[in-house]
Amino acid sequence: MGIDAFTLYSGGAAGAESAFGQYAEQHGLAEVNFTFDGHAVVRHRGLHTLSPEELAQGDAALVAIARHIHRQLPGDEGSRRLLLSIWHQVHHGEAVFVVGRIQGDGTVTGGTGWGAEYAKQCNKPLFVFDQARDAWYRWRNRDWEPEAAPSVVSNRFTGTGTRFLEPNGHAAIAGLFARSFRGRGGDGL
Repeated sequence: MGIDAFTLYSGGAAGAESAFGQYAEQHGLAEVNFTFDGHAVVRHRGLHTLSPEELAQGDAALVAIARHIHRQLPGDEGSRRLLLSIWHQVHHGEAVFVVGRIQGDGTVTGGTGWGAEYAKQCNKPLFVFDQARDAWYRWRNRDWEPEAAPSVVSNRFTGTGTRFLEPNGHAAIAGLFARSFRGRGGDGL
């Protein structure tokens, strides 16, 4: 599969999402960043501003996820729209790569965790780089298993995660792209 067949779905926010986007651009991949009116992004390449109708497509999934992970849906509209934009990122990707932290109950922290739960519900390959543990994990058989060096094999994939990207999280994203796209055309690193 040529490099032009790959598309990153992300959100363009500071932190993990902007790093995923930077590496996608450097490697010559297409990029779609979902946002909504009033949301601050740092990456504008491939920006898609979701309409209220598009945002609403994920409402039922958010309600189901909230019940499953025993969390309350956010009360403010901005936070809810952020979760719905993450839903679009995961919905469009065939595999999901996240940088964040896995909690003791098996969920991922923050808004990113809602996207990870949606990926689980859809049985999409889900990989999380846990910055606190300094390691990649894959969701398999209802549990997290260590994953030494994941690669992108699906031509439509999601890259998302924490705004608080640490040096090891940045290195994990760089390594993911190097393993997956070096020698496939594009600029590479």
